[in-house]
Amino acid sequence: MTEQPCLYVDADACPKVIKEILYRAADRTGLALLLVANQPLSVPPSPHIRTLRVEAGFDVADNEIVRRVKKGDLVVTADIPLAAEVIEKGGVALNPRGELYTVHNIRARLNMRDFMDTLRSSGVQTGGPPPLSQTERMAFANALDRYLAKAVRQG
Repeated sequence: MTEQPCLYVDADACPKVIKEILYRAADRTGLALLLVANQPLSVPPSPHIRTLRVEAGFDVADNEIVRRVKKGDLVVTADIPLAAEVIEKGGVALNPRGELYTVHNIRARLNMRDFMDTLRSSGVQTGGPPPLSQTERMAFANALDRYLAKAVRQG
């Protein structure tokens, strides 16, 4: 029997509704859920849900997640460079909008991110992402369920 995968959340920017989906999933499956943030978090009491508060600073939470992640673990993040590092270590990276980052699409996502950073640094107003839609919440829940079905079957 192989070791159960862990679920990690880049929690500082993760929408509350996505965290709530993850809380229910951790309790339903018994998988460990670790929310990493540089601010205090309030989570429901559960033997499966933990928080880890890290120091404030550039990429401190990301670096802690990368240090801990193992092959097959799931990381929920909208941070594309973090997702790339997770994939490199054999983990699975899922965006809160339901997009699964893969070895096939991560390079294009990194290139687009870098392009948008260049635009912003040259003074172009690019705006932020739109609010999370009901369709995106459902896409996230469905992608998470697909991951969990596979992870629990293999565990």
